Amino acid sequence: MAYLLALDQGTTSSRALVFDTDGAVLAAAALELTQHYPHPGWVEHDPDEIWRTQLDTARQALAKAGIGARDVLALGIANQRETVVLWERATGRPLHPAIVWQDRRTAEACSALRAQGLEPLFRERTGLLLDPYFSGTKLAWLLDHVPGARARAERGELAFGTVDSWLVWRLSGGERHVTDVTNAARTLLFNIHTHAWDDALLAHLRVPRAVLPTVLPSVADFGTAQAQWFGAPVRIGGVAGDQQAALFGQAGTAPGCAKNTYGTGCFMLLHTGERPVIGASGLLGTPAAQAGPAPAYALEGSVFVGGAVVQWLRDELGLIRSAADIEALAASVPDSGGVYLVPAFAGLGSPYWDPDARGALLGLTRGANRAHIARAALEAIAFQSAELLHAMQAHASAPIDALRVDGGATANALLMQIQADLLGLPILVSRVTETTALGAASLAGMHAGVWRSQDDIASHWKPGRVFEPTLSADEVAARMGRWREAVARTRGWERGDSGSRGGAARDPA
Repeated sequence: MAYLLALDQGTTSSRALVFDTDGAVLAAAALELTQHYPHPGWVEHDPDEIWRTQLDTARQALAKAGIGARDVLALGIANQRETVVLWERATGRPLHPAIVWQDRRTAEACSALRAQGLEPLFRERTGLLLDPYFSGTKLAWLLDHVPGARARAERGELAFGTVDSWLVWRLSGGERHVTDVTNAARTLLFNIHTHAWDDALLAHLRVPRAVLPTVLPSVADFGTAQAQWFGAPVRIGGVAGDQQAALFGQAGTAPGCAKNTYGTGCFMLLHTGERPVIGASGLLGTPAAQAGPAPAYALEGSVFVGGAVVQWLRDELGLIRSAADIEALAASVPDSGGVYLVPAFAGLGSPYWDPDARGALLGLTRGANRAHIARAALEAIAFQSAELLHAMQAHASAPIDALRVDGGATANALLMQIQADLLGLPILVSRVTETTALGAASLAGMHAGVWRSQDDIASHWKPGRVFEPTLSADEVAARMGRWREAVARTRGWERGDSGSRGGAARDPA
């Protein structure tokens, strides 16, 4: 028997899973990752803790599966994207805590670049917005604030990487400084048309080329995990950022395939083929996992508050005792009774990108009760995701005939039915809940020859539950229109210009 090992390094935990060559999970292990908040808006991780927890979980997973490293055909890595590590090439010592993707310390730097009129350039070449979310301004901050870092980087003494690069460096004993296209493309430094680091973007962010990793396809020879870690060498055959890995794990390998991950937030990706789509209003153009010689691209939309709205009902309002209670409570009423909850607790993500929006509960009457609010919360998750897919449909290179979904909230059958109704499309719930890790394992498996092609992987994919739409197009249009009215009343609240004008948020298109 032969197996695949997947490392799934996330924001709050490090996970490792062992898969057989049919894609079934044999064993899994997870360890929490400490979150550090040194200043308001700053979020950091300890790079050495990332490495230790990921190594420990991999060893635990192999032990639970009862196999050794010699039984592993290949190892794949999926990682939290945009988080930045800077280390010494000679020693592997991190120079500073990792700056996490959630960190907002470079907001002023992004504003300054926009004031120079540079956003169209970055948007066209990277598919991204000038936002602290992405890696490039974080790296620039480190080079400016760690004593001597810029000069050392220019001399080639330092290495920059996202978490995948850091893990490959450590696993290979410092022999490989590499990343894949999906992670490189989240840095604001990588031209997604030429698939290369872009000199103009590097110059604007003052990043020396010598600090950057080599960029490979997502299926490639990323090096070998040394025998000291697992008892025998294991080749590293696949790497992708977590959302692209999840799309691959859902067999989203062809134009028109769309997936949505329901977690704390919601992340939707639509495969758009071999050409990037740039300038789609409110959406990001980004590479999909590249498993062959041809590049692949996707549109991406992000909902900041998905499952977190359920946690809010539980922890802040006390309307439910556990997150699982919301389905029964929401199902106790036939509809929301005209109540709309817009969970813009941290602003609005795609397609609005309005950091000054704030949450609102609208349409309350004397008869509104906790069940109506619970149902409005579930509908809010579905409304936000529906807006993403509706925006994507206008730019899809092939018809979207279903939405493939994963994440914890897919266990909520009422939410999945509401989502199917608002989209007018079937919702296909993944049989494998660990789709991110499955994507990493599948990429590694392609490199190891387990699967000959992406079509081979797609032919093995089957959904678990399926939810079919039941509402008429007219009813969906009426509900979506009312939702957009509710959203308009939350826009620009922090600036004091919300209301019927809908605020004046920056148009990312």
